[in-house]
Amino acid sequence: MNFIEELRWRGMIHDMTPGTEAQIKKEMTVGYIGFDPTADSLHIGNLVGILILKHFQMAGHKPIALVGGATGMIGDPSGKSQERNLLDEDTLRHNQEAIKKQLMRFLDFETGAPNRAEMVNNYDWMKEYSFLGFIRDIGKHITVNYMMAKDSVKKRLAPDSGSGMSFTEFSYQLVQGTDFLHLYQTMNCKLQMGGSDQWGNIITGTELIRRKLGGEAYALTSPLITKSDGGKFGKTESGNVWLDASRTSPYRFYQFWLNVTDEDAGKFIKIFTLLDSGEIESLIAEHDAAPHTRILQKRLAREVTMLVHGKEAFNVSEAASAILFGKGTAETLKEMDEKTFLDIFEGVPLYDADASILTTGVKLADLLVDKTGIFTSKGELRRMVNGGGLSINKEKITDFEHKITKDSLISGQYLLVQKGKKNYHLIKIKN
Repeated sequence: MNFIEELRWRGMIHDMTPGTEAQIKKEMTVGYIGFDPTADSLHIGNLVGILILKHFQMAGHKPIALVGGATGMIGDPSGKSQERNLLDEDTLRHNQEAIKKQLMRFLDFETGAPNRAEMVNNYDWMKEYSFLGFIRDIGKHITVNYMMAKDSVKKRLAPDSGSGMSFTEFSYQLVQGTDFLHLYQTMNCKLQMGGSDQWGNIITGTELIRRKLGGEAYALTSPLITKSDGGKFGKTESGNVWLDASRTSPYRFYQFWLNVTDEDAGKFIKIFTLLDSGEIESLIAEHDAAPHTRILQKRLAREVTMLVHGKEAFNVSEAASAILFGKGTAETLKEMDEKTFLDIFEGVPLYDADASILTTGVKLADLLVDKTGIFTSKGELRRMVNGGGLSINKEKITDFEHKITKDSLISGQYLLVQKGKKNYHLIKIKN
């Protein structure tokens, strides 16, 4: 596979330095991407970088995932981000291991292949530097004029930019350049990749390698992902869409991709799946012929959910999604974990009832009229039962004298009451 051609047709290249493609064609190349380790999970904003490393390894090259422990120890120098808090070394090591486990879903770290992936933490070499050592070994090779010419610096120093720029922020490009220099010297790493907003920092690394060692190194960036409506990609009302199932359930993850616009689906299916160009072009044509079927969104959600969480999690998410459209079954509900179940029915009216009422079984009217008030009267409940409009846990109730027992509970504590097609209520049984 030609790595550059693969990224190009997928729309995953924003810029690259001259000679990058020739270097990649010439030999197995070592390349790296940096990841922020200030949480113990990556999020879907990181998926572009992860998949670039995946394509890189599939093309026969050696990927390095660098976690920025040194910058995690500094925190966010601008004070703008609540996500980048100052972290201690134990927390950083924990986060590093958690991130590696996630990356192992995508990259081969374990075989003896010469291009097996490796993970490094820049804290391991940056912690050895004294301030005097850093300005002697690194600072003297890059002029202030060079650093000031970067767009990222110019924007922060503009008169209307607000608070200006701290020395820590200004020197960050030297820290990132030092990473590239270290990996070039110790692992023969000749390529750094990242988002287009990192271009200036990456180029500082190639320049440092040239000036200090006389070496040749390369840079490649990908476009920052945007949504067609102008909203920030990867953000929802509840925050980031995480890759960790305990932070964002596979169901919510699946729903994120299922609900993207047609325009975004056509772009995202190239970037976030491993489907080949022929299959993607066929899917886009099929979707354009019948947009109402949302073929692209369904396939996108399937592929990305399976890639991140596996086939079983996708199957559960798909089945869970069907519940809201009346296609779910009692078996589906009973097999579902509590978090997924609650995610599906978030915002549905919730009622509490004591577990003691289920000791010998409770009649419908006692639970749904007297205890919870889901129905205003026994007459209303009777009419709903006789008309075939009442279901509990997706099982239609046809007997007004039906009793509910502990065996009916979902996850040992919930009952799902459905009035008509889409009117849901939840009862939580408290011990």
